[in-house]
Amino acid sequence: MKTVILGSGVIGVTSAYYLARAGHEVVVVDRQPGVALETSFANAGEVSPGYSSPWAGPGVPAKAVKWLTMKYGPLVVRPKLDPAMWIWMLRMLGNCTAARYRLNKGRMVALAEYSRDCLMALRAETGITYDHRSQGTLQLFRTQKDLDGTGGDIAVLKEFGVGHELLDRAGCVAAEPALGLVQEKFAGGLRLPHDETGDCHMFTQALAAKAAALGVTFRQDIRIDRLAADGARITGVETSAGLITGDNYILALGSYSPLMLRPLGIGIPVYPVKGYSLTLPVTEAEAAPVSTVMDETYKVAITRLGDRIRVGGTAELGGYDLTLHAGRRATLEHSVGDLFPRGGKIEGAKFWTGLRPMTPDGTPIIGGTRYANLHLNTGHGTLGWTMACGSGRLMADLLSGRPTDIDPSAYRMDRGAA
Repeated sequence: MKTVILGSGVIGVTSAYYLARAGHEVVVVDRQPGVALETSFANAGEVSPGYSSPWAGPGVPAKAVKWLTMKYGPLVVRPKLDPAMWIWMLRMLGNCTAARYRLNKGRMVALAEYSRDCLMALRAETGITYDHRSQGTLQLFRTQKDLDGTGGDIAVLKEFGVGHELLDRAGCVAAEPALGLVQEKFAGGLRLPHDETGDCHMFTQALAAKAAALGVTFRQDIRIDRLAADGARITGVETSAGLITGDNYILALGSYSPLMLRPLGIGIPVYPVKGYSLTLPVTEAEAAPVSTVMDETYKVAITRLGDRIRVGGTAELGGYDLTLHAGRRATLEHSVGDLFPRGGKIEGAKFWTGLRPMTPDGTPIIGGTRYANLHLNTGHGTLGWTMACGSGRLMADLLSGRPTDIDPSAYRMDRGAA
């Protein structure tokens, strides 16, 4: 069976690897000259099953109003005359209930935990390296009120057996010694000791090489124009290099997936939520983070990647615009400068932006469509790196007709109101 995968980000490449390992002939097509050059290029670097939570939850609408008025707020809305944007926002508001939050978080944690296990197995079998560390995530709360509000998340973590530690100020410093320099600025934290970190771009490049050695063909620098179809099946992909055909097709185009599906009459609730990152060189190792520190006030993740610090955050709703806004850089600089003032050289930081493919309920879409040979692996939002290996393995098992290790029904496009 020949499978054509559209998209060579971390989701497309992991899907290709697992399919090739299962004996499929695989072709990956992408408009970029290399793999992982868009959303997978400079994300926050977290592999965080324990931090896998939907953005929609109880109290979020009120928080959103506050975030929009903060000087270094994590949320920006740039209104557009785009029905998809407003429909997506209304559907997200519909998920801001305790019952929906619990259901959605459970689905996300299950996939993320499975994905972390798949990543560990893949690392063991391939020897792949990507500035990886297995030293956990520390959610840092600047106020006691925020620290006291972790009860709901902790209950879900307990239900799914996810390791966690509620820490006071001294416990946070023990986990991340550099925070001892600024311990008056926070009240405590929630540590997720089994989370990992790593450079998603490095990983995807290395895994693409492993996939190529298994026979995967990568066709880069090719514009994807449209999916050709008859009444029930996809018949090919029209591209700048001509028609590319296969037996099965997987759409892993992230935020651009709904645009490709629309001419086929398929609508999926995926919308681009823009994120930003800074990558700066470490100046004092002992003053830099050990792993990932999540600054909960500004929703900024600060991650150690080898001799670099990656600072990622911001949720910006504004369509497909990739403009680098100085105000978003200021938010990232403020967070890392406030918590790790001597850790890295901000003046030498590289500023980047990417579009996260978000669903209103936070859960990705993995599985089939009404076209028998068209499958989706998209909508992972901020957790594409966290969920990549599990999503790729699940997709490969579904296409191979093998039993899956987790229930795939939670990730189908028809799973219910998203």
